[in-house]
Amino acid sequence: MSALPIAPDQETRDLALDPTGSFLVQAPAGSGKTGLLTQRYLTLLATVCEPEEILAITFTRKAAGEMRDRMVRSLARAAGPPPEDAFARRTWSLARAVFERDQRRGWGLTDNPSRLRIQTIDSLCRGLAGQMPVLSQFGSPLEPVEDARELYLKAAREALKQLNSQTRWAPAVERLLCHLDNDLVRVELLVAEMLSRRDQWLRHVAPPERSRLRPILEEGLVRALSEELGSLRALFPQPAVRELMDLIRMAREQGNLGLAPLDRLRDLPGNRPEDLPAWEALAEFLLTSKGELRRRVDKSHGFPPAGQGSGSLERKLRKERFAALCLDLMDVENLARRLDGVRKLPPPAYEDRQWEVLEAFFEVLMLATAQLTLVFRETGRCDFTEFSLKAVEALGSEEAPTDLALALDHRICHLLVDEYQDTSTSQYRLLRCLTAGWEPGDGRTLFLVGDPMQSIYRFRDAEVGLFLQARDEGLGALPLRALSLTSNFRSQAALVDWFNRCFSRVFPKTEDRNTGAICYSVATASRPALPGPGVRVHPLYEEDPRLEAAQVVEVIQEERRADPQARVVVLVRSREHLREILPALRQAGQPFQAVELEKLDTRPVVQDLLALTRALLHAGDRVAWLAVLRAPWCGLTLHDLTLLASGSEAALPDLLADPVALDRISPDARTRAERVYEILQGSWNSRRRQSLRRWVEGTWMALGGPACLAQPGDLEDALAYLAILDDFDERSEWPDVTDLNSRLRRLFARPDPSADSRLQVMTIHRAKGLEFDVVLLPGLGRKTRPPSQALMLWAERLNQLGSTDLLLGPITETGRDRDPVYSWLADVEKQRELNETSRLLYVATTRAIRRLHLFGQVDRDSETGEVAEPPESTMLNLLWPVVAPEFPPLEGPAPPPEEVRSSLPDAPFDPEDPLADPLPPLRRLEAEPRLPDPPPAVALRPQRDETLEEDPEFRWASETVRHVGTLVHRLLFSISREGLAAWDASRLEKISGTLRAALVRLGVPQDELQAGTRATMQALSGLLECPRGRWILDPAHREARSEYALAGHLHGRVVRVQVDRTFVDAQGVRWIVDYKTGTHEGGDLEAFLDSEKQRYRPQMERYARLMQRLDPPPLRLGLYFPLLRGWREWSPGA
Repeated sequence: MSALPIAPDQETRDLALDPTGSFLVQAPAGSGKTGLLTQRYLTLLATVCEPEEILAITFTRKAAGEMRDRMVRSLARAAGPPPEDAFARRTWSLARAVFERDQRRGWGLTDNPSRLRIQTIDSLCRGLAGQMPVLSQFGSPLEPVEDARELYLKAAREALKQLNSQTRWAPAVERLLCHLDNDLVRVELLVAEMLSRRDQWLRHVAPPERSRLRPILEEGLVRALSEELGSLRALFPQPAVRELMDLIRMAREQGNLGLAPLDRLRDLPGNRPEDLPAWEALAEFLLTSKGELRRRVDKSHGFPPAGQGSGSLERKLRKERFAALCLDLMDVENLARRLDGVRKLPPPAYEDRQWEVLEAFFEVLMLATAQLTLVFRETGRCDFTEFSLKAVEALGSEEAPTDLALALDHRICHLLVDEYQDTSTSQYRLLRCLTAGWEPGDGRTLFLVGDPMQSIYRFRDAEVGLFLQARDEGLGALPLRALSLTSNFRSQAALVDWFNRCFSRVFPKTEDRNTGAICYSVATASRPALPGPGVRVHPLYEEDPRLEAAQVVEVIQEERRADPQARVVVLVRSREHLREILPALRQAGQPFQAVELEKLDTRPVVQDLLALTRALLHAGDRVAWLAVLRAPWCGLTLHDLTLLASGSEAALPDLLADPVALDRISPDARTRAERVYEILQGSWNSRRRQSLRRWVEGTWMALGGPACLAQPGDLEDALAYLAILDDFDERSEWPDVTDLNSRLRRLFARPDPSADSRLQVMTIHRAKGLEFDVVLLPGLGRKTRPPSQALMLWAERLNQLGSTDLLLGPITETGRDRDPVYSWLADVEKQRELNETSRLLYVATTRAIRRLHLFGQVDRDSETGEVAEPPESTMLNLLWPVVAPEFPPLEGPAPPPEEVRSSLPDAPFDPEDPLADPLPPLRRLEAEPRLPDPPPAVALRPQRDETLEEDPEFRWASETVRHVGTLVHRLLFSISREGLAAWDASRLEKISGTLRAALVRLGVPQDELQAGTRATMQALSGLLECPRGRWILDPAHREARSEYALAGHLHGRVVRVQVDRTFVDAQGVRWIVDYKTGTHEGGDLEAFLDSEKQRYRPQMERYARLMQRLDPPPLRLGLYFPLLRGWREWSPGA
């Protein structure tokens, strides 16, 4: 983040640095939270005896590394002069005090930054569990795994095996399976998913708590029911209640039997469980089946037609009164939603049948948890949840702390927690244990910082209600002073104004810890507004993701034309929303960095390796063998594959060994197939004689797999796949297909290392904590997949007494109506999900510094052109009150937007037309490929005779200039990859020592190092200061490549060259540029450059002929002399 001006909330920031106070700080997006946390840490360091007395906790290794780096850099700068910027000067002043204290006490933080206790909460838990192995029951050390799904599945599978045993668990397993129609695979997955969240339910269902669990749960149901009805009752305005009760009486008299539970009531029903039928009747009277307040009523509701004659006017007035009442109630926020929720409220007690099912669930889950412990010990691996649970056990309870807890109590004086809004229940319990007994004024402080508006990790069990609880009640017995930052240093004023206007309507008006409802906190802009709109909406009326992809590409091109140095990002809610966007970017020649977006198993090289592995493991895997024969190392056509495989049920290896079968295919195919079969047969004979990885990798190399790599990241993807096979080797087992596919689906392909970092594509979750000049949000009108069902749903609900009730419901039995408790909890979960979606939208939009682009598709009536409101589960629905005016009604067929029309095909895509989406051309090796020639032998250069007299200037001009040229070429390649913005004068000064070392490695003699280093620096600084040099390395050029290898036939032989730099400029001209690091002494520089042009013309013309076969004219050639800032250009053949 750039320099921070004086903030309007500076008093709040100053208060947060009080080393004697404990605080909870709400720091919205762009408010400088990390800077404040750094200053707090520095303030505390200046007061403690030892740096280990301060513990800073983050939630990711990246965040911990960044915090440590900030601290180290702050301390390093403290040795220098103070900066001019006010915020930086404040940080320098605090760091200076720490620097002086470090000098006095001999801490040595600069040389030993590990004394700064900055760690993730997972590493803290692991350390605590390891310190008390007996109390934590941890035994020997276990290695943590990021993804423990296979461990969960194994434990679930072992637990379900008790079905056929004579143990006490067999009846419970049988009851669970019967409940879910004996679907063993589904039950296994459901139990495994529950194990991943065991820290939330284990303490509730474990003995001895379980014996008294039913009355506790039913008390919670009664309280929830009562409070829901009470809060609903309070929403009705009193005048509306009198009118409503009068209309109910009239409707009842007209025969509305559904209102019978409301008989004899002169007021709204109460909030007791027995009042629920009356509320349900009221909901049916006022609401439609969709949960909306009625606009019209008829005879079935107790309002007969007005008709003619006596009483017609009165009947008409009754309907008008009802309509007017509903209009008034529509103005009451959340009334219709809460009233509709009455229909789904659970009964106040469990049926015996429900409880029997829950008891069986508890038994099976406890058994599976025990099995999971055994799996951890067998494999030597465990999940982070296990570390968290065992860490709490090692610390004991607040009432009975262990020796470890008491020791930590004396060792830790100050605790800082970053991103507190992402805390889970188990992590909250750990923090309470760490701060048990802390009191205000005892010299120990707690500092929690985060932003509930950015709590978006519910899938990691983050509970935003814990932030609100800490704000209102403190942490345990320790009170916290709540502070709120309001300044936004990131986004320009127009964006901040839009955020305030938009999210004041998107976020709930009232907080609710039970549903994760958070109110919006208004921000104050610290940056001035920029010209033009800060937010642009790009409407789309056709449900065709290709249209949206074209819109996205057009906006990116427009933004990059306006500012080639701008950092642009495309953010999506789901990776599925990129299916059309990524290919469109590639087709438009817009290189991008995609982090954890493309699954590893979608990459062709990995698919080929997987097929090879399956074929080696099982000769009868017909699909795998066909894929091996189709892969580029063999490349049989579909026609030949059909001829080979059809008409016979024999295994493919048998067919490949059968001359009759091989006679059916073409001669070329037979040659290819025989070569591959010979290699595979030899590999099969070495089965089990080497590790799985070496077996597969050796076979792949023998087939010519590395020669088939086509993309820059293919080799890294292949190595990532082979690393998976290493894991199976370590476990001394070979995988089955299901296990291997499961592992692959969880891994992502490596991003293209040569891609331009100024255009990035990522999920919104991945972008949290980052900022970009321009943000694009496509897919706002798209739905996401509904959440999968869990074996049980549960919620810890804060009641009006200030205590917490546990609510729990079992999954619905297959073939029966939905379990009422489970159904109600599912609706609560849906509301929590909707609230988090609003926070996810906030995170996405607030990444923008300059501009924000919103893309959304809506449905419309083909006749009237009226636009339909987006579906409830979409982000566009949340934005609709703000952006609806940007989607005006259209008449007739909706044309694509003008800005994307030119990028669309003339005819609509037809999936049934084989010509509409042709198969890519078949890539394959030669029928009998040859290994490449080995590299030429290294010629040993005889040692130079030191007695020979040689002019030093001439010697420098031969050997050292060549080495300088090599180094300059390498550096220019690095500059082209990193971007010009990363290279300035200060960067050059810092790398002078590195340049000297590089020249030593290249063989430059000691007495010529100074001249060689100076020449290298001159070449780089000359290029960076020269407009022509910066133009050559400008990454905004299309199809820009450095050190680009070309090969082709010229004059009857294969020619291989390497082009220093090539690109296509804004006019569509392809440039080939060669760097020349020669020097020129004396006058007439222009004549020297002309002679150099003639000297290198044949070489450059050869480059041009090769390039023209790939990319037809126009084409220009150029020689650039960085030491001379000279330039010569011409057209080929001119």
